[in-house]
Amino acid sequence: MDTFLYFFYLAGYIALFIWAITLAHRYGWVSASNVLLFVIFGLIVDNTLLAFGRYIGTGHLLESISYIRYWGHALFTPTLVLFAWDSLKKADIGWAKKSIVKYISYILVIALIVYELFTETLGLRLHAEWKYGVLSYANTASSSGPPVMVLIVSLVLIVSAFMVWRSQKWIWFLLGTIIMTVGSAVPLPIKSDAYMNGFELILLISLLATKHYQVQKEQQHETSS
Repeated sequence: MDTFLYFFYLAGYIALFIWAITLAHRYGWVSASNVLLFVIFGLIVDNTLLAFGRYIGTGHLLESISYIRYWGHALFTPTLVLFAWDSLKKADIGWAKKSIVKYISYILVIALIVYELFTETLGLRLHAEWKYGVLSYANTASSSGPPVMVLIVSLVLIVSAFMVWRSQKWIWFLLGTIIMTVGSAVPLPIKSDAYMNGFELILLISLLATKHYQVQKEQQHETSS
């Protein structure tokens, strides 16, 4: 069942990636919101390896390419802070347009990447693991305790989503972050690991839908001006 779900998620992320490219081509490539392209690409790689792992089999090939999953997570996930900052600007929230906020956002992204690299990624030690019919290579050197980088990114997203909702009455950004946060925090009595990736997919749909909504709103404002 988990293998089927990973194939389903993979198809969903490919569709999102095409949508993200279409939006970038239509509304401009030079935008902080386009970090979604990197995040979605990383999740395509992640779900591809989980879906095809059992068919590739244990060995050097799957182990080697599995490192891409962890490096992608460390390098791409923190960039969602830039998406959050950009969404606040597009929601016409005054303080978000200040240069200092831009610099703080970039510094936070760099700090989170460096933190994740030094606490998780650079010391990777992978071993083959079968769970619910899925073969993957898990990190045995992962630090204990809550994932600090993910917690900070989630906090930034949910605060930004709340402010976007207050400013533009757009609820889907907030709902997506709430579903992802609650789904990650509350264990479900399900014999599956794949459901967690479903919450990630919901989040990315809500983020891309938010970008689509905001850029269209900007275009309408410019046309009417």
